[in-house]
Amino acid sequence: MKLARKRDIIRSGTTVEQLVRAIADMIITGEMRPGERLDEISLANRFEVSRTPVREALGQLCAIGLVGRQPNKSAIVTNVTQQHLASMFEAMAELEGICARLSAERMTVDERRALEAEHKASARLVHRGAEEEYEAHNTEFHTRLYRGAHSNHITDLVSQTRARLAPFRRAQFRISGRLAKSYDEHDVIVTAILRADGAAAGQAAYAHVSFVSSASAVFASEPGKN
Repeated sequence: MKLARKRDIIRSGTTVEQLVRAIADMIITGEMRPGERLDEISLANRFEVSRTPVREALGQLCAIGLVGRQPNKSAIVTNVTQQHLASMFEAMAELEGICARLSAERMTVDERRALEAEHKASARLVHRGAEEEYEAHNTEFHTRLYRGAHSNHITDLVSQTRARLAPFRRAQFRISGRLAKSYDEHDVIVTAILRADGAAAGQAAYAHVSFVSSASAVFASEPGKN
């Protein structure tokens, strides 16, 4: 990783958050392999930060499941299998389906208008192939669905699950044509919500996350392989 890129990572947001993102991306794309030792000093030197944010980032990556750590030993890259990833996405699909259904039933008029406006505005990002900007839109789009459900407990559950899947959901946009497909899938969800059709919205959201699961599976390891 080039020095300029390292500095961009640190400047673009909160240090710990950006370290989590950078290390997770390297794990997902195979730059860091399962079983590889993650030394705090080496990582601190690599990203030109102190060991404290590195330690915090590794802790968050452990919670996500991309990194493992035993007492008094260095952290290592774990092996995320396709089966484990599919299981997490299965839970995510169910939760997002619930959120979309409740959003169709409970969103206020202003919330529906805001969702529609943001969705339509994202079309220009698809046309430009702006992966990072669309990724930010995608996060906000799904957050609006969670808030629109008007259920704090469900929002907490789905947010926790999304945090564990965030690196894989982000990686899907590296696949050719995925931005346009994601937009089309969002469009079905939005249309159903605007019509207050809870059943259709729930089905569309479930299908959307299932498509994301299939697209993201390429970044997981096959059983028995490192």
